[in-house]
Amino acid sequence: MLSGVEIRRQAQPKPIAQIADQLGIDKDDLLPYGADMAKIHINALNRPSTKQGRLVLVSATTPTAAGEGKTTTTIGLGQAFSRMGESVCLALREPSLGPCLGMKGGATGGGYSQILPAERINLHFTGDFHAVTSANNLLSAIIDNQIYQGNPLNIDPRRVLWRRVIDMNDRSLRHIVLGLGGKQQGIPREGGFDITAASEVMAMLCLTSGPEDFRRRLDNTLVAFTYAGEPVFARQLQVTGAMLALLRDALHPNLVQTLEGVPALVHGGPFANIAHGCNSLLATRVAQHSADWAITEAGFGFDLGAEKFFDIKCWLGGLDPVVVVLVTTTRALKRHGGQNKELLEQKNPEALRQGLSNLDKHVENVRKFNKEPVVALNRFDSDHPEEHALIEARCRELKVRFALCDHYAAGGAGAVTLAEQVMQVAAQSQPWQPLYPLELPVAEKIRIISREIYGADDVAFTKQAEKDLQQIEKCGFNDLPVCIAKAPGSLSDDPGLIGRPRHFDITVSGVQINSGAGFLVVLTGDILRMPGLPKHPAAERWQLLEDGTIAGLE
Repeated sequence: MLSGVEIRRQAQPKPIAQIADQLGIDKDDLLPYGADMAKIHINALNRPSTKQGRLVLVSATTPTAAGEGKTTTTIGLGQAFSRMGESVCLALREPSLGPCLGMKGGATGGGYSQILPAERINLHFTGDFHAVTSANNLLSAIIDNQIYQGNPLNIDPRRVLWRRVIDMNDRSLRHIVLGLGGKQQGIPREGGFDITAASEVMAMLCLTSGPEDFRRRLDNTLVAFTYAGEPVFARQLQVTGAMLALLRDALHPNLVQTLEGVPALVHGGPFANIAHGCNSLLATRVAQHSADWAITEAGFGFDLGAEKFFDIKCWLGGLDPVVVVLVTTTRALKRHGGQNKELLEQKNPEALRQGLSNLDKHVENVRKFNKEPVVALNRFDSDHPEEHALIEARCRELKVRFALCDHYAAGGAGAVTLAEQVMQVAAQSQPWQPLYPLELPVAEKIRIISREIYGADDVAFTKQAEKDLQQIEKCGFNDLPVCIAKAPGSLSDDPGLIGRPRHFDITVSGVQINSGAGFLVVLTGDILRMPGLPKHPAAERWQLLEDGTIAGLE
């Protein structure tokens, strides 16, 4: 099979205006970024529409570090719908430079299920990540300047909550000391950087309903406490107008296309292990407004991105997916059955049988939200048919629809069976139900997610976490949903616990108030908001070729 770069070289993408025409986008709402990318002005949501806008959510079983092809499956499924003559639009997250240059490589799909132009999307795209970084760091600069210029708000430098961000994996920036070098260089204090995808500005961008709501969210962002213990909000720093100006263009969803010419809105990129893991609400709404089928995804396994999709994005945005697709692979299930990660391509039916417990739990979790899953088995060339049969048999036992998918090698044609199964399940869809009522105490909401979704026995709160819960109650943020930051490679908060762990506790080390985003971030285990690079990062494989193509960006 051709490499991803070779496949993209042979592609013949349509002009972006034609892609917009497929969605019925008014020419006044199309903001071109060259011949192959554009933004769609959010005014498009005010235009009349006759589309049904049925929403399909793609999630996964617990993935390996390499990922199981959730984005590739989403793209392949969209292309399959298009082949069947259905009106369809994808809504995906934007890639982050940090993981692209670090562990994962590119994040635009693979094989014959890719979005174009992959290199531009994976790099700087339309500048949304840079806008988020700039707005975030402007607020940081204003906070430190306030302290330096006499500190009229009486901000306690030891209790500044707002951190700087950069769209790069750089462990050296996790904890730093600011303001060194003498009296003219600022007030020394401890600080640090998160990755841009973990910025609360990114979460706000992806949950906002429009400019005025975005302004309100920025205004209401908690950034620090005073020496007297009173909260300090961004509006008190008189900088949210400038932040909104920096984010003006980032607010509008980005339009690109798949290899087969299916429209794709790629907008926003919070991680699911440290944020809520979904593309922007605005992009999802534009996709639903413009097509009969809108297909979106939620990061990592169902326990992370999809739980947050339901309990945060659906609640805040009034969404209701008609079906959930659970992507899995033989290698992921064998890993969760104890197979050595270096030997996942080898045949091992016994390890696969043991790993099926992970699939069982994710199917159970989907049903907790009153939804029925469709299991999509993403086929790899190294797979063994006997192992496929074991997974299909388990799905029959669970009374879950199953589809063996070959969209990587065959594009949309390889996902037609999956599309047919999705349409049949969607016809029987019931309204989603939340996992918990918002009026519950924060600690109880955390316990419900930990017990129901992860399978934990209980939750252990550190002394710092208990202090955080007291602060949340004092500030009046008890009624916010919770966004649990957790290891993506296990249902537990311990990456070493594979399969379906039992008889464990979740350890909460802290709870952060993201009042602008509208949720509380619950830190578990050793979770970090700034990733590090592996020993041999993907950046070592990148090369810029003479024709402008980037080799190694797969």
